[in-house]
Amino acid sequence: MIQWQVVVLYQKGFLRIGIILTILTAFLVPANAEGLSVSAESAILVNADNGEVLWAKNENQECAMASTTKIMTALITLEQAAEDDKVVTITKQMTAVEGSSMGLQPGEQLRLSSLAAGMLSVSGNDAANSAAIAIDGSAEKFSERMNQRARELDMDHTHFVTPSGLDDDAHYSTAADMAKLTCAAMKNSAFQKIVSQKSIQVEFMNPQIKRMYANHNRLLSFYQGCIGVKTGFTKKAGRCLVSAAERDGVRIVAVTLNAPDDWNDHQKLLDEGFEKLQAVTFDDRSFTAEVPSATGETAIEVQGQLGDTVVLPKDSYPERTVELPQFLYAPIEKGQCVGRIVYRLNGQIISQTPILADSDVPAEKSKQSIFDRIKQFWMSCFP
Repeated sequence: MIQWQVVVLYQKGFLRIGIILTILTAFLVPANAEGLSVSAESAILVNADNGEVLWAKNENQECAMASTTKIMTALITLEQAAEDDKVVTITKQMTAVEGSSMGLQPGEQLRLSSLAAGMLSVSGNDAANSAAIAIDGSAEKFSERMNQRARELDMDHTHFVTPSGLDDDAHYSTAADMAKLTCAAMKNSAFQKIVSQKSIQVEFMNPQIKRMYANHNRLLSFYQGCIGVKTGFTKKAGRCLVSAAERDGVRIVAVTLNAPDDWNDHQKLLDEGFEKLQAVTFDDRSFTAEVPSATGETAIEVQGQLGDTVVLPKDSYPERTVELPQFLYAPIEKGQCVGRIVYRLNGQIISQTPILADSDVPAEKSKQSIFDRIKQFWMSCFP
């Protein structure tokens, strides 16, 4: 059963009708997360839409993050490619890096965006190093750019030294910071497209060939709704994994650092996220009302509209407030916005839909007082 509490307020000439949903059957109580256990030393689960933390374990503990570093490297590379996707000629300096590789050889040529694909799919350290040198002249200079971007994203417990994520005592992050980075990166359409593919074809300019690279992220194959993001491993960091998944309009991000059983950890975390959240579309098209005109001669019909889709906790109870003026001044055009319906959660506006006029209303002729008519008569007698 749904119970409604209606509150009528007047504020600055507007009639505000507050409708508080005290019981809303569409919102369900989430599963108890207290029993959730993961192997990771540090972990976090967040709502990708707003970064809200849904579950965490040592999320602010500074740890090595291995090749999940390439989330930042690839994001910067793709942002540069959006401005100028230049062709990079591979040099010995670029390939002089150990670890996982996309097999680049000196003299080969490919674009910045292709290097991003190589570092995000097969975790190519050579691709990350090549992009860093191509953009800033050296890996060291590029790391300064990475740290600047980290500050912009409020990654307060992160410091980058290498573009690839190879171990260094001064190269570290936290699960919470990596979640912030991933939420930002997944808003980049080029980044999102690459990390969501099980395999990707990369075009080389020299030699003129195309190579296929398989994505190391196994979750893309066996977790329903997985759309990324990045694996990582070094002896110091252990197994690191960042994942993202989307179902029914809900998008969540999970991060684990030093997790011996990371694949199972992420399935548990992502399942927990989908148990806690749901996407709600605010549809106010059934709302209709009549608002009097300023002269009181005409009633102006208005109607609510289809609003945003917002991801909310399943146990939340939004407040719905209808805001309309006490009267309207004609002329009014059909489709003109005359008010709004506002949804708030914990005092914060989470969505608002416009209220529009249903038809044109012409300007009304005002009634003249007897004094105005006498004045008009005498003026007509003495032009």
